[in-house]
Amino acid sequence: QVQLVESGGGLVQAGGSLRLSCAASGRAISTYTMAWFRQSPGRDREFVAGMSWSGGGTIVATSVKGRFTVSKDSGKNAVYLQMNRLKLEDTAVYYCASTFRPEVYQEQIDYAYWGQGTQVTVSS
Repeated sequence: QVQLVESGGGLVQAGGSLRLSCAASGRAISTYTMAWFRQSPGRDREFVAGMSWSGGGTIVATSVKGRFTVSKDSGKNAVYLQMNRLKLEDTAVYYCASTFRPEVYQEQIDYAYWGQGTQVTVSS
């Protein structure tokens, strides 16, 4: 079993930055792929970024490429999502997810474990 807990969400003005954290317990993150998804009201949950278990494969969604970066700290068993130059459309609940598969998948059905989510609100 894997437990995931997100933190770091909040209210930020457009153009600002936030860093989300996902603390994992139950198994070392070096053994599974981690990803971030987000969901805004009335929309499907969408893939944001992910990092394979080896750390060698990273995928970032086109909508956030160049602004968001995913990283991990194996010593802390944590994954991070650095979000820069935030836009109004980045407002959503952000979820951390994990899978034991070795590659990054962009469909939520491929992830077995989820955190409870953290709200990010970008204001004008």
